[in-house]
Amino acid sequence: MYGRGSQTPGFGFGPPVTPPIVKNLMIANAVVFMLQYLFSGQGVQVGPRIVPVLEASFAAWPALVWQHGYLWQPFTYMWLHGGIWHLAMNMFMLWMFGSQVALYWGAKRFVRYYLICGFGAGLIIVTWPYIALAFGMTSQAGLYTLTLGASGAIYGVLLAYSLTWPDRTIMLIFPPVAFRAIWLIPGLFLLTMMGPGAGGISHVGHLGGVLVGWILMRRRGQTKQFLSVGQLRSRWHRYRMRQRLRAVRYEESQKRKSHHDDKTLH
Repeated sequence: MYGRGSQTPGFGFGPPVTPPIVKNLMIANAVVFMLQYLFSGQGVQVGPRIVPVLEASFAAWPALVWQHGYLWQPFTYMWLHGGIWHLAMNMFMLWMFGSQVALYWGAKRFVRYYLICGFGAGLIIVTWPYIALAFGMTSQAGLYTLTLGASGAIYGVLLAYSLTWPDRTIMLIFPPVAFRAIWLIPGLFLLTMMGPGAGGISHVGHLGGVLVGWILMRRRGQTKQFLSVGQLRSRWHRYRMRQRLRAVRYEESQKRKSHHDDKTLH
């Protein structure tokens, strides 16, 4: 990454230091994944599906949370993963971007933010299907949709990085594209929604992590320079003023043209 907006610009891969809190989170996720593997042969039925016992108890199931009292699932789901590549990608993003945020914020604030983003995304994940069902956007089967993974918390961390250093340039290896950090979240949403396997990705969870992260950072006044209701209103007023100015100029040009045509005719 090239830190164009930093005091020591340059090119580098990964953070200069991996803080202990990020190492501990990565280790915790890896240990839970090993437990998933060890207990993967023990299946139980959840709704119409047979799933491994740990996923049945600790992944996020809307019906189990709100109808059967599994209230811990919006927190525990973020420690489980659907496969080695799912785990590897989330831990890579945590290491790459979370390390720098943790170094800047400190361990206590970082881990609190990480957990709240993950938990908040979990609440949105288990609540949204009921809202969708009420509006006829899904069926009863949607209440038994399994969600697991740290992506909600990770997307909150990505938001924190992109808002803290919005002018840093990020260079992807594949595809080889460079862009400012402020466009990191929209770019990832575009890739995940258009890429292969998009149907198996919890876009609600990703959006939930971003939403909760935005609220937390806004409470600390770290989003004032970015999009807000006041800024939207101001931009709308400027847009209307420009439209009126264009209309006045067009009228004046038409009058001048008409006056010129009248002189030519006479």
